[in-house]
Amino acid sequence: MTSRSTGARPPRPPSKGRRWTSFVAEDAPLRKRVRGLHEEGDPSHRLRVEHDRHTLLIHLADEDGTGWTTFAVDRATRKWAVAQRGRQSEAGEAAYRELYGPER
Repeated sequence: MTSRSTGARPPRPPSKGRRWTSFVAEDAPLRKRVRGLHEEGDPSHRLRVEHDRHTLLIHLADEDGTGWTTFAVDRATRKWAVAQRGRQSEAGEAAYRELYGPER
């Protein structure tokens, strides 16, 4: 899939009073790698990025933390695909298949 999600565009958010915020690193014990980010003030809204030499996977939790949207990006061409599933691993696998096709 190389276009925005299907269906009509959502309404534009109001510009008055809009404040941008950031994702921050998860708290982790000393010497433990931080592997994820969460929205400041909302730890259930998480973000994780994985990559290898060919593909970038960007996992974004639903606002309430109950599902995932994953963007798969081919690093060489910048072609991309998106999938939504209940589990992060399922969303990642689906986005990867959408980008590259089924394994042969």
